[in-house]
Amino acid sequence: MNHPHPHANELNSHGQPIGQSLPDWSPPPLPARLPMDGLHCRLEPLDAKAHARCLFDANSVDAADKNWTYLPYGPFTTFEEYARWADTASKSGDPQFYTVVPHSTGNPSGIASYLRITPATGSIEVGHIHFSPALQRTPAATEAMFLMMKYAFDLGYRRYEWKCDALNAPSRAAAQRLGLSFEGIFRQATVYKSRNRDTAWFAAIDSEWPALNQAFTKWLDPKNFDENGRQRTSLRDFTQL
Repeated sequence: MNHPHPHANELNSHGQPIGQSLPDWSPPPLPARLPMDGLHCRLEPLDAKAHARCLFDANSVDAADKNWTYLPYGPFTTFEEYARWADTASKSGDPQFYTVVPHSTGNPSGIASYLRITPATGSIEVGHIHFSPALQRTPAATEAMFLMMKYAFDLGYRRYEWKCDALNAPSRAAAQRLGLSFEGIFRQATVYKSRNRDTAWFAAIDSEWPALNQAFTKWLDPKNFDENGRQRTSLRDFTQL
């Protein structure tokens, strides 16, 4: 995504450059636990009783458990173990978890969350993304990310973040496909699963949102897909304009 021209820095009474004044900005509210509907999917607040069984079954298709490598938890060997995790996650305010339900199947098949929700600075992160094999590389998967980004910016957040293990190449590619900009690597940022993690940072800011919103809208337009459901123009082509 080509960035809009940055605002010129202001000068204080000492002639020192300072950040742009934000006289009309106020902290946004916390995200409400409400469903989000799209053309291809519906996001529902995670409910362990309603969603855990379908999620566990959908995740089980990943027999090698490759999808859990870069998450701080999992894999889960039994449904009971996963259901306990889902119950705890569903009660968390931050991260705030959602289930992705594709309209094509009606079956919960992935989760994602808002986290590090910081209204005081207008910053919010998307993470804990775990899409089952059936959801990956589908319009529903992309639209789920669009719906979460849209809701955050509609609420008034200024900065939408994506962070991942710097070695997680698929996650880094996904962030940039979605139009988020690479901002650098925090070395030895954390420890998880008894190993080091360097963290790659990506983000979009509110001034970039109108162009990103237009890119997603063009990509999700039914006219962008042929009779076999194949995209005519890739999302990356839209977000890199």
